[in-house]
Amino acid sequence: MDKVRFFAEIANNPITKNTLKLLSNYCENCGKSRLEVALELALGYRDDACWKCRMAEKAVKPVLKRGAEAFNVTFDELKERFADAYWRKGLASVIKGIAHFGVRKPFVPGAPFQVVWDVTYACNLRCKHCYATAGKPLPDELTTEEALETIDKLDRMGVTIIAFSGGEPLVREDIFELTRYAADKGIYVAIATNGTLITEEMARKMRESGISYVQISLDGRKETHEAFRGIRGCYDRTVDGIKNAVKEGFFVNVSMTVTKYNYRDVPAVVELCERLGVDWFMHYNFIPTGRGREIVDADITPEQREELLKYLYERNNNSKISLLSTAPQFARVALQCQGSIVPTHFYNVNAEKRLRQLAEFIGGCGAGRFYFAIKANGDIQPCVFFPLKVGNVREDDLEELWLHNPVFEDLRDKDILEGCGNCRYRYVCGGCRARAYNYFGDYLKPDPGCVNNREWWERLVRKVIA
Repeated sequence: MDKVRFFAEIANNPITKNTLKLLSNYCENCGKSRLEVALELALGYRDDACWKCRMAEKAVKPVLKRGAEAFNVTFDELKERFADAYWRKGLASVIKGIAHFGVRKPFVPGAPFQVVWDVTYACNLRCKHCYATAGKPLPDELTTEEALETIDKLDRMGVTIIAFSGGEPLVREDIFELTRYAADKGIYVAIATNGTLITEEMARKMRESGISYVQISLDGRKETHEAFRGIRGCYDRTVDGIKNAVKEGFFVNVSMTVTKYNYRDVPAVVELCERLGVDWFMHYNFIPTGRGREIVDADITPEQREELLKYLYERNNNSKISLLSTAPQFARVALQCQGSIVPTHFYNVNAEKRLRQLAEFIGGCGAGRFYFAIKANGDIQPCVFFPLKVGNVREDDLEELWLHNPVFEDLRDKDILEGCGNCRYRYVCGGCRARAYNYFGDYLKPDPGCVNNREWWERLVRKVIA
């Protein structure tokens, strides 16, 4: 029996799961999740703790060692990897996920690894494909006090990353109060912006306010980008924003929503990213939601997407930056290419042989499984491109919602998907559930952007033409 299967059998044992479940509560004395405190003790990053957390350490340490052995990682390597607080939060979420969901394909953590939070819908641009139909703030956006309370709730829940988005998050007056507050809790803080406001002074202020990761949108060459973004001159300001973010030392990701209008610009944008010294280039799927519903015919064909994903995969082999995609099909393309890199959700794993089996646990669409989204008024939905309300931070118990919401439960079961559920790659891919929802009104339908779902794409084309 291989090590991963052996670890799964131990972890899925009811005694193990029930023991870990008892340890997954928040410790008021130590001010953190009991699992997180136990991990800090086990890894040597903490000396003091209450007696209950010390008992938790004794239960967690054997599971930690078994897991390390299963994936050929030494305990010292594990300790080095989890030196940062947000990595330990993530590991605590993994253990909590084992307690509540077991080791399954795909894996479900005990709390979202990431929450994407549209803190305002005010924006200084007017993008044609904006999922939020941003421009003016909503009348009922969360106040500063409510936003700080939400961060408290996400922290208690065990969220590892908060990505502040919008609209344009940098126009919200209290944004740096929110980012600093989250960072001080050991949460990894990211911000998604159009980049036009990132002067050198703004970049320094962002760094001082606890932000570590900056995602900046760039949708092609100058003419293409400005046509999509709606403001003349915004391209140069965005490129300057990228330069200033790189100079300040942020982890910088340049994102590009690919449509039929900028499809041929992808190599030029990748080359620009390489010259500017960013860390990641990320292809975003076009999803017809928000203002994007007005240009539903802008999507690329399944064949174009396949060609694009193959280009990105092959370019990864000789690029000094990582090239990623939000299209779940990227992992399937990689496996078919039989290369050493296996793209998982928002990360390229240099898998070699020992980690390739991980793809079925951590790959595929992460909506309602690895993350959820919060709108500016507190509404919760599976992802920012997936306008299906499942709760609200003002009203709902976030822990209960994550563990038991029926929509999330559906999204985590790749076997019940129509079409995609019969595919051998369903655990590493499973299609984009937001695309299925926005095209067909049913998140269990196929993703029409995959070459294996060509008949569904043809139905859409006929409908648009009609």
